[in-house]
Amino acid sequence: MNRNTILVVDDQSAHRDLCRSALNDAGFAVVTASSGAEALERLRGASFGLVLTDQIMPGMSGLELLRDIHRERPRLPVIIVTAHGTVETAVDAMKAGASDFIPKPFTPEELLLVVRRVLEHQDLVEEVRALRERVGDPYRFDRIVSKSPKMSEIFEMVRNLADLDTTVLITGETGTGKELVAHAIHYNSYRRDQRFVRINCGALTETLLESELFGHERGAFSGAVQARRGKFEYASGGTLLLDEIGDISQAMQLKLLRVLQEKEIQRVGGNETIAVDVRILATTNKNLEQAMAAGAFRSDLYYRLNVARIQLPPLRERMEDVPLLAEHFLRVFCEKTGRTLRGIGREAMNAMMDYDWPGNVRELANAIERAAVMAKEDHIAGIELPLRPERQRPEESDACLIDLPFKDGRQRALAHYEKTYLVQCLRRYHGNIGQSAQHCGIDAKTFYRKMQEYGLDKRDFKNIEEPVESG
Repeated sequence: MNRNTILVVDDQSAHRDLCRSALNDAGFAVVTASSGAEALERLRGASFGLVLTDQIMPGMSGLELLRDIHRERPRLPVIIVTAHGTVETAVDAMKAGASDFIPKPFTPEELLLVVRRVLEHQDLVEEVRALRERVGDPYRFDRIVSKSPKMSEIFEMVRNLADLDTTVLITGETGTGKELVAHAIHYNSYRRDQRFVRINCGALTETLLESELFGHERGAFSGAVQARRGKFEYASGGTLLLDEIGDISQAMQLKLLRVLQEKEIQRVGGNETIAVDVRILATTNKNLEQAMAAGAFRSDLYYRLNVARIQLPPLRERMEDVPLLAEHFLRVFCEKTGRTLRGIGREAMNAMMDYDWPGNVRELANAIERAAVMAKEDHIAGIELPLRPERQRPEESDACLIDLPFKDGRQRALAHYEKTYLVQCLRRYHGNIGQSAQHCGIDAKTFYRKMQEYGLDKRDFKNIEEPVESG
């Protein structure tokens, strides 16, 4: 936009001349048009910062011109000049998207007051837009560091989902980048210019979470001295991220289910129903299928959330990304602190490649920053990684069962057999769940659920050599 050039549209030459004179004296460049059709031609051939158009013109009214302008240039501000006393016309103009209106007759001072107010507001709108674009810039796909085929599949899924209003459930271990993917979905969608609002469902009590999500009316509870919008209202038009959705209570699950079904809320202590236009994204590091089976998570809410699913792999399953991510985090550190470190030494890189990163990408970022702070040379020569305590190996129990009631003894014996059987399978196949499940004759999902039930971890069996039986 050329901020200082204004297009004046009016079928009366005297009025065009009046506006041109007042605006020229204030330092604006002015182009005039005698009809809506001529104005559209002018707009196609030049850049303007604002359009000032009369409402009543032959052929095409000011409102009709406003609608045509917004189809081609939705961000171009338009001021409608209305006849004296036509309040209805002014209201219609604002509803149609006019930035402001000015009634006839008006003085040059009144005209300049309205024009400057609209341009100042437009400057603010453009500044906010630019800030939002800069905030969204890190979430462009070409800015997310990875060469993993698994992550490439996820990026493609995000591209396909971004402009849909589909609810997306993002799952994965802590630190895998679930919130980063949620941001990428929002900032690559048509809602990118609206708010992205995040709430950590696991960090709040049930009462506080309800108030934060739905808002409250004045006097709804002790301390509610005034009405307050909740996150659903605040995010309306944009995206709401329900972080750690697996941690909410059954009562809150039911309330969320109603919002997802009805697309409307009620504030705490209020009776009014408020419609909300929000895209819902949800993240969790919990196994919601297992929580459903245990009765801790509602199946109807799960299916509402799990319309589309993105499962993020842990860093140990995409180790090819470790060098890329490490170099990226080092560059970020150097840009932030002004230090010059030329890279990561072989010893440090080997240590990182030998580590299984239980904290995933977040742990890697923290490790690089800590190593960079402590670096005494012009590069990261070594890196300190925590020694993970040796996991206790599952062992067979020698407990005597005869002192137990029959049912309890049978249950314990069955559990002992199941655990021992799983341990032997995992030892034979070095922690490979798929091969172990196939050997057992059950599906991998059931095998994994049994592992969780008995506290088994496949990493405990990766380096175990299967004993060779003597003949």
